[in-house]
Amino acid sequence: MAISMKSAFGKTLVGVMGAGLVASVSTSALAAWEPEKQVEFVVPAGTGGGADQMARLMQGIIVKHNLMKQSLVVVNKSGGAGAEGFLSVKNAKGDPYKIIITLSNLFTTPLATGVPFNWKDMTPVAMLALDQFILWVNAEKPYKTAKEYIDAAKAAGPGKMKMGGTGSKQEDQILTAGLEKATGTKFSYIPYKGGGEVAVQLVGNHVDSTVNNPAEAVAQWRAGSLRALCVFDDTRMPYKAKVTPTQSWNDIPTCKEAGVPTDYVMLRGIFMAPGVSADQVTYFVEVFKKMMATPEWKEYMEKGAFQQTFMSGKEFADWLGKAEALHKQLMSEAGFLAK
Repeated sequence: MAISMKSAFGKTLVGVMGAGLVASVSTSALAAWEPEKQVEFVVPAGTGGGADQMARLMQGIIVKHNLMKQSLVVVNKSGGAGAEGFLSVKNAKGDPYKIIITLSNLFTTPLATGVPFNWKDMTPVAMLALDQFILWVNAEKPYKTAKEYIDAAKAAGPGKMKMGGTGSKQEDQILTAGLEKATGTKFSYIPYKGGGEVAVQLVGNHVDSTVNNPAEAVAQWRAGSLRALCVFDDTRMPYKAKVTPTQSWNDIPTCKEAGVPTDYVMLRGIFMAPGVSADQVTYFVEVFKKMMATPEWKEYMEKGAFQQTFMSGKEFADWLGKAEALHKQLMSEAGFLAK
């Protein structure tokens, strides 16, 4: 009897151990990948601009809500109009410990410089938002509408009005060229290192206008130093809470409404190195989905008047292909393509 009981117990124990082993193997096989060391978060732009602000906010939200066990460290690599940052990720094949936030210089930098890089050299992760552009002037100037300013630029003559922007042959100058083509004006384009510096130059009257993103000039707008004339999109921004004593983002007319038929929006997205696994991409997609559900992110989206559009997978890749073709067309028309 004792032998029989022992035998039965032994079989039961083996069965339990076997089941446990199967469960362990299954769990191990299904366990999602996650970082085991620090992740580098590359910003292919200078400090103070929209991409830098967004990356540092994301880092703070992720830390506050404990969305990653390992640290996320922001590193600015702005050399060569962002080429330094893009090439560092392109050359990190198979390395899941390097991610990059992208602007539309993802397209403009290789097209303008001929640097050996294409967005397909990296792994698309997710579109976080689309950033708007606004035509800004100094609040001391008499222009109350975009049409008044464009008429003044025409009257002043070609190149008399100065348009400040971030970088050369990048989004701000491409938009300026599109504005010139649509309105028959001609500006002197003055490039600066980042959107923060661009806003300061306009406050100081060193340039006559800028096409800064909302987040890059909101502090000066709220303080009454700058005036927003129009937004370069086909619909008004949806945010109706007052930012200044008299205006919300929604109160700013579209440039088309204001008689200036030009629109352009900019990507804010995340990429990884080439050759990373689907599990590694999924990990970061899930982290950013959780981040985008936080109140801090939602508040930032409203304060910066972003167009909230999330994409990943094939949808994001398809969008990127169309955006690349559009930038090639715009830059070709402006004469900005590398010879």
